[in-house]
Amino acid sequence: MSSLPPCPQCGSEYAYEDGALYICPECAHEWSKDAGAGEEAARVWKDANGNVLQDGDSVTVIKDLKIKGSSAVVKVGTKVKNIRLIDGDHDIDCKIDGFGAMQLKSEFVKKA
Repeated sequence: MSSLPPCPQCGSEYAYEDGALYICPECAHEWSKDAGAGEEAARVWKDANGNVLQDGDSVTVIKDLKIKGSSAVVKVGTKVKNIRLIDGDHDIDCKIDGFGAMQLKSEFVKKA
């Protein structure tokens, strides 16, 4: 029998070690060995001023942001309502009036 913990996301018993991580081959979930007894450390998202962000918050853009593949620009002071926090390089998923669905980096916004 294996002494490795089951996957905290899907419960699979087929997890394996890869360096400092455990990996589940069934759902592709990765978690660190030092995360505790099957509990993954909760991620905290912060804005440019260090305030903690949560799903559903409203934020304000603090820098002109060029939109890739377009000549449009999201201007300083644009208010974005009802954000959703996601993992990845761009960690805010939102809809901006006049632009549509978009992802932003939390370092370019402040909590409204």
